[in-house]
Amino acid sequence: MLPERVELKTPEQIAVMRRSGLLLHRVHDMLAEHIRPGITTDQLDTLAHDMIRDEGATPNFLGYQGYPATLCISVNEVIVHGIPDDRPLQEGDIVSIDGGLIVEGWHSDAARTHIVGAPRSSADEDLVRITGEALWAGIAALATAERVGQIGAAIEDHVTDAAGETLSHLEGFGGHGIGSAMHQAPDVMNYRTRSRGPKIRPGMCLAIEPMLIQGPGSWVLEDDDWTVRATGGGRAAHVEHSVAVTEQGLLVLTEGDGGAAELAARGITAAPDPLAAG
Repeated sequence: MLPERVELKTPEQIAVMRRSGLLLHRVHDMLAEHIRPGITTDQLDTLAHDMIRDEGATPNFLGYQGYPATLCISVNEVIVHGIPDDRPLQEGDIVSIDGGLIVEGWHSDAARTHIVGAPRSSADEDLVRITGEALWAGIAALATAERVGQIGAAIEDHVTDAAGETLSHLEGFGGHGIGSAMHQAPDVMNYRTRSRGPKIRPGMCLAIEPMLIQGPGSWVLEDDDWTVRATGGGRAAHVEHSVAVTEQGLLVLTEGDGGAAELAARGITAAPDPLAAG
């Protein structure tokens, strides 16, 4: 578990993190346009690496604790931390892409899950949809939460209400603080734990990232010491946003509109975007 010393950011630092997050949002949008049967995860990784470098930013996954790529790309039963390779994607694959970057020393981190072409089943569609909904349930909870642990409770409640026992959480993995380093305190779990977590305060920036598996939540770490693979026969999805807590409310750093539309749908007004014109 991460130590409970939480880095609080100034408004100026959050503005730089917003720049980092917006660039990452654009990288994910670019990758979404290229996902199709036949493309390899290596090719997607190269596209992301080149765009990040061309924009003057730095990939923060590449070289992190020896990680060999710009992105984690997890296909089907791989839940998280899949290493890109030369395998072509196939129709109906579920592909989770997790990436991050650094702008002027400040980090962003975000993940999206895609279905390649037509979905294989309604269960796959439900998995991807519910994982996305769970992310926004957690973000929405942050707007009124007193402690970090309430985020995981909201995610767990949404998954239980939407999926019953058909989906499982990846236990032992979760979100984290983010800022001058990619992984900081506090831990942000996706389900209830005995810890209430630290108090929510303005200046906190959190990466919230539900990871759900069809069927049982059993998993194994592959021999590469990175790839986490489900062992119960189900597929997985993983989504993530980096979110800032400000005096004016929440700003979703890695969403194009700062989270305004999704938060408004839940009765929440997003914080003003520091990069907005006017």
